[in-house]
Amino acid sequence: MKCTLTALKNKEVIDVETGLRLGYVDDVEIDTENEKVVSLIIFGRSRVFGVMGREEDIVIRCPDISLIGEDTILVRQKNESVYTKSRTFTIENLLK
Repeated sequence: MKCTLTALKNKEVIDVETGLRLGYVDDVEIDTENEKVVSLIIFGRSRVFGVMGREEDIVIRCPDISLIGEDTILVRQKNESVYTKSRTFTIENLLK
């Protein structure tokens, strides 16, 4: 399947493990030497209307992508932290 950057930007990214909506693709990291896409990047949400900067960006490496569908991209992050647009937390904290 071929996909343009414009088409990727319109797809919502969802974590398969937790069902969290991570956001929409904002940028793509490309390895120009090997001519391959390395990762998808979701920009962090701005703080206080952009005055206080932004939260950390979410970087999704290509091996972590499970499926690129018509409207969504399903990812499976290998680390134990789950990143949302607003904050980072661990699965254990959710179960307490």
